[in-house]
Amino acid sequence: MTTQPVPQPESENGSAAASNQAAEVLRRQAAGLVRDLRELASPAGLAAKVDPVGFGGALGEAARSLVTRPGAVLRTGLGFGVDSARAVSAAAARAVGGTTTGPASLPEKDKRYADPAWEGNAWYYLARQEHTLIADRLTELSQAARVSPTARRKLDWLVGQIVEALAPPNAVLTNPAWPKKIVETGGLNIVRGARNILRDAVQNHGMPSQVTPGAFQVGKDLAVTPGQVVFRNRLIELIQYEPQTDKVHEVPLLMSPPWINKYYIMDLAPQRSLVEWAVQHGHTVFMISYRNPDSSLADVTMSDYLQEGPVTALEVVREITGRQKVNVAGLCLGGALSAAMTAWLEAKGDQRVNSLTLMNTLLDYSGPGQLGVFTDEKTVNRLERSMRKDGYLPATSMKTTFDLLRSTDLVWNYVVNDWMLGEDPKPFDMLTWNSDSTRMPAAMQTEYLRTLYLENRFAEGKLELAGERLDVADIRPDSYIVTAESDHIAPWKSVYTGASKIGGTVRFVLSNSGHIAGVVNPPSPKSRHWFGESGELPARAEDWRDDATERKASWWEDWTPWIAERAGKEVAAPKRIGSDAHPPLEPAPGRYVLRG
Repeated sequence: MTTQPVPQPESENGSAAASNQAAEVLRRQAAGLVRDLRELASPAGLAAKVDPVGFGGALGEAARSLVTRPGAVLRTGLGFGVDSARAVSAAAARAVGGTTTGPASLPEKDKRYADPAWEGNAWYYLARQEHTLIADRLTELSQAARVSPTARRKLDWLVGQIVEALAPPNAVLTNPAWPKKIVETGGLNIVRGARNILRDAVQNHGMPSQVTPGAFQVGKDLAVTPGQVVFRNRLIELIQYEPQTDKVHEVPLLMSPPWINKYYIMDLAPQRSLVEWAVQHGHTVFMISYRNPDSSLADVTMSDYLQEGPVTALEVVREITGRQKVNVAGLCLGGALSAAMTAWLEAKGDQRVNSLTLMNTLLDYSGPGQLGVFTDEKTVNRLERSMRKDGYLPATSMKTTFDLLRSTDLVWNYVVNDWMLGEDPKPFDMLTWNSDSTRMPAAMQTEYLRTLYLENRFAEGKLELAGERLDVADIRPDSYIVTAESDHIAPWKSVYTGASKIGGTVRFVLSNSGHIAGVVNPPSPKSRHWFGESGELPARAEDWRDDATERKASWWEDWTPWIAERAGKEVAAPKRIGSDAHPPLEPAPGRYVLRG
């Protein structure tokens, strides 16, 4: 006789299932904790947590080198001692009305030292002298160390950060603005500064705030050029902007932004928007807006970004407009992907890209500038390990990295303003955008750093995406390459190196300003750019610059006739946005740009 199981009440079954589910959750959490502890306990895991960029290794190399060169260390120390004593003597003389000059050569153009107290007050004069002497000796000592090229980049960058951190304006005892502010506010700046420090510790990961929340709102103050989202997939939304002229050029214009930040740096604010400028000059403009990725997109690759991003957008633009060819304009990483797309299509015998405009875009990564500090093999390995848990690089990591590349303006300036003087940051649209960072999918970020920064595959004709081998030389359409003389992310000479390898005709233009201000560059009295009269690109960037012609105007004004010549004849502006296949989904700026 078979014994049948005794049926349990449904409530007991539900309770048992809930208990089992809870136990499974606890088991997974415990397993994850053990895995995290093992990772942290390993030498590689501990290094990734404590020193993700590997500065310790660079300092170790330098120390081992300097131990074998005691003479250099001794000379540096003695030299500093002698010069420091001379600086004290000069300051003492100034304290009693003298005009003795100290041993340090102080740069004249530095807005941080505009206050007359830096020259007239002996204490502040001494502080600046000593800081300059320390900076010179640290640099001298660093240069005396014989280290590998990777360690050299890290060591030089680290010394630069230390020098900036020790600058007299950054400390209350050596900044004349602090006691003046105490008198002016009756000491309220101390209270307000303490409040701001607490706020930033809680809300901004301990970094000083660059913006006052709510000063600018996306869709109200920023990204306000009228348009409609006409397409959406898991990675992008595509915006079509409403025409603002009776006639438009027949060839549409697709803009490809980077996905490190939100797209609206290209549509910042009225009179400061490249999108608005293009629309008002008769172009039918489309914009890619990337989704802010989460853990669900951890395995997305560069090939996915290529195919689901600009390639798909290009097809939608062609369907909506009925045109066979499209002009493409890309910025930074979005420019690199646009160039890759152009080469990818050329490899297939497809000439859908009519012309290519690249803004501050690296195609050859042999000279990555300051970002080379963060893109060596060991650092990329550490970064890869750190992204395993969440499946993405946090937005704060990207923002902090870029802020430190310009620490004087983007970090220490706000330490003084917010914490020392107790002021709120002044509203600034570009810094609002800069603070609106996005995450980066783990697989894509690692692939991007390895294939481009570490291995420079695109410039060497070895980059493989979506089944095709790509080469910068395969870019055949006419190209307009603009770069900025003060760009710290895509150095202009490195941009030039990549531009010189493009297979088609290139117009190379050097703009004033930096990485972002070089793009947000509407006509103004301060705008200027340089271009080559002949159109030829010599082997060396310096030779091109020597022969270049300067024009006191924005590069926007130079690009406008260039792109118009490649945009076809003028036709009646479209009477509708989208098409039957791709109807409007919602007004610009769309939902992806508003996701945190």
